[in-house]
Amino acid sequence: MNKNVKLINKGLIDYKESWDFQTDIFDAIVQKKISIRKGETKNEITDNFLVFCEHPHVYTLGKTGEKTNLLLNEDLLKEKKATYYHINRGGDITYHGPGQLVGYPIFDLDNFFTDINKYLRLLEEAVILTLRDYNIKSGRVDGLTGVWIDGDDPVKARKICALGVKLSRWVTMHGFALNVNTNLDYFSYVVPCGIVDKGVTSIEKELGTPQDLNEVQEKLTLHLSLLFGFKII
Repeated sequence: MNKNVKLINKGLIDYKESWDFQTDIFDAIVQKKISIRKGETKNEITDNFLVFCEHPHVYTLGKTGEKTNLLLNEDLLKEKKATYYHINRGGDITYHGPGQLVGYPIFDLDNFFTDINKYLRLLEEAVILTLRDYNIKSGRVDGLTGVWIDGDDPVKARKICALGVKLSRWVTMHGFALNVNTNLDYFSYVVPCGIVDKGVTSIEKELGTPQDLNEVQEKLTLHLSLLFGFKII
């Protein structure tokens, strides 16, 4: 069992490039687990990675999503300097862009626990605790993933962090997107996560001033490490 996590900072990176980067790591871990099961390798330790980045303007649609939740055609996407990808995570449509902290944990959950619901809830909890560091009260909404502010108020409820993951042989990829200094106007061109009656927000909007993205990442990494019990290497 390996509870070390390799931290990788990719900065501002094209979505497709980061997707390919994730996929290469993910596939290597899955293939190693297959080799271990077949007895083809004596090294039974698998690695874990935590990738942080930002993306240029992009909309991604999960496996269970509806493309009609994207309200822009190809010409308008070009006008907004945004791209679009239909990808292999769960969930519906979401937006990624500059000022948003995107985290991609590529964990072998056999190193931690084999419970996808617990995994999602711990990702959410790390974000909730990070927001608490900024005196922002947040939580969950029954039946929905992600982190919300005023989630118990149907009128005021607004999403600040989206989650969407892929899992195979207990190896994870994709992850979470926390709105820090995000241009929220870009969410008006989609039905975020397929939810029509709730808004979106950011740390900047809640506090009224831009925040240091690196500082947010450091706080979030600490909470993740404590909740999962891993060590950053």
